[in-house]
Amino acid sequence: MTNKGLLVILSGPSGAGKGTVIQSLLAQSKTIRLSVSATTRSPRPGETDGKEYYFISREKFSRMEQGGRMLESAEYCGNRYGTPAAPIEEWNSQGLDALLEIEVQGGALVKAKRPDSVGIFVLPPSLEILEQRLRNRGTEPDETVRKRLQAAKREIREAGNYDYVVVNDQVERAAGEICQIIRSEKLRTSRNKQLIERVLNK
Repeated sequence: MTNKGLLVILSGPSGAGKGTVIQSLLAQSKTIRLSVSATTRSPRPGETDGKEYYFISREKFSRMEQGGRMLESAEYCGNRYGTPAAPIEEWNSQGLDALLEIEVQGGALVKAKRPDSVGIFVLPPSLEILEQRLRNRGTEPDETVRKRLQAAKREIREAGNYDYVVVNDQVERAAGEICQIIRSEKLRTSRNKQLIERVLNK
């Protein structure tokens, strides 16, 4: 089996429960590391550099981008956001799997740069349950919930561009399925050609 770690792209609409699935996934597997994005915005109260984000200057962000050290990048509300490539490459070389939680547009950019990555889309059991989850948060007005639902429909239409879909109807089960996907991907013949040659040449 390949000793190289995987880059796993995890996407899904707001309310699909990606965050809770990721926490369960990290608890179930000792080989998964969660990628941290870089941003040019200032830290909010309680945020720690290297935990929520890498907080860097716009100049450093541009240097990283121009030097090909960002897997993907975007601008939002006047600030830059991106995925540093170095930690992912380091983890993968150590046999660790890098998990990147990202929206669908960013996921497509990463997949284009790293076609060996594994795309997993987290689906809610239904749009009705998704709406319930969003409303149960109790943190957003109805208009915002409606906009999130419309955005969710657009994102779910992109699920066909991913390698796998996992329905989050039960958090631990969904996390377990993602673990199974990772294990199966590592057994692909395309990732194990050196192993085949090694056995033949013994």
